[in-house]
Amino acid sequence: MGSLTSPSSTTPSPRIALGIDPGTAIVGYAVVEARGSELNMVVCDVITTSPDTPMPERLQHIYHRLNEIISMYRPNEAAMEELFFAKNARTALTVGQARGVAMLALANGGLAVSEYTPRQVKQAVTGYGGANKEQVGEMVRILLHLTSIPRPDDAADAAAVAICHLHTASFLTHTQIF
Repeated sequence: MGSLTSPSSTTPSPRIALGIDPGTAIVGYAVVEARGSELNMVVCDVITTSPDTPMPERLQHIYHRLNEIISMYRPNEAAMEELFFAKNARTALTVGQARGVAMLALANGGLAVSEYTPRQVKQAVTGYGGANKEQVGEMVRILLHLTSIPRPDDAADAAAVAICHLHTASFLTHTQIF
């Protein structure tokens, strides 16, 4: 009798997600790799722009840096936190501009963009949609096997967005009815 080989015994291709926490002064970004249920941080950092620089140049800098990140790390999935501002319309408009530039960079990089509310990100990472920044950061540290919470908060938030996407997209894939 011949030996049986299970097709599930092969190592799955990694999913590489780029998470973005948009802003104009600071854009958090994180690339997280998932192999099955195992998550690993590839890179986590921020793109900064000076408030003294004209807005078109700040947006251009964000766009070019995101293109470099996409080129360097070759993510195959992307996710961004949805805009949520209730008080300051001016801030909402400028962050909206940064989100648009980020979406353009992702689209030009061939990536579809999934969007998640802050509450969805917190729920996926901590199990509680009302979690505070410290709780989110600590769960990012634990889930990605890091020795410390990524800093600044924008970088940790971007990692949380990537984790949320990897968990949510994986769950949706496994629960679809064919």
